[in-house]
Amino acid sequence: MAQEKDYLKDPFGNAVSDIVKGIDRDVERGEDVLMLGLGIVMLSSTFAPVAPPTVLLPLVALTFAVSAGFARINYHNMERKLLQSMAQLDGHDKIILHPIAAVFAEYPMHSLAESFNPLKNLKRTWKSALGGILINPLWMPIFYVMGMQINEEKNLGVLNRAIIGVEQKMASLSSVV
Repeated sequence: MAQEKDYLKDPFGNAVSDIVKGIDRDVERGEDVLMLGLGIVMLSSTFAPVAPPTVLLPLVALTFAVSAGFARINYHNMERKLLQSMAQLDGHDKIILHPIAAVFAEYPMHSLAESFNPLKNLKRTWKSALGGILINPLWMPIFYVMGMQINEEKNLGVLNRAIIGVEQKMASLSSVV
């Protein structure tokens, strides 16, 4: 499947509306991926009677890592497509979309390689080590990637609020006209 380069579909339609709908769809996709990962992790306890912790706990960590990784890739794709779409707009339309673009500037997401590096995320590493000491050392990787998952959810929530604000602004502008 070919990857979309931007959010503009119809050259004769409302470009701002198309961009907002497209990025809203991608935010929902990111949230769905994160919820799928969380749901799979929640179901993992059903396998506890047949799978030993040395098998089950790494699979839980892997599930969190995969879902957070896909959400991160989706976040970077949203940013790229938004910037490419905004490059084709005039100044007034860019001003309307500025709150969404500001989220990407204020909450930048590092690459996956940097996120998985425990030496670059000392706070998350410390929290996961503390949790591993308190519960079980096999839980340390789970806590580490769970921190990534929580960060992804937080950023998608901020982005979703910005989209809602832009949609409300567009609705108020269209009701005036």
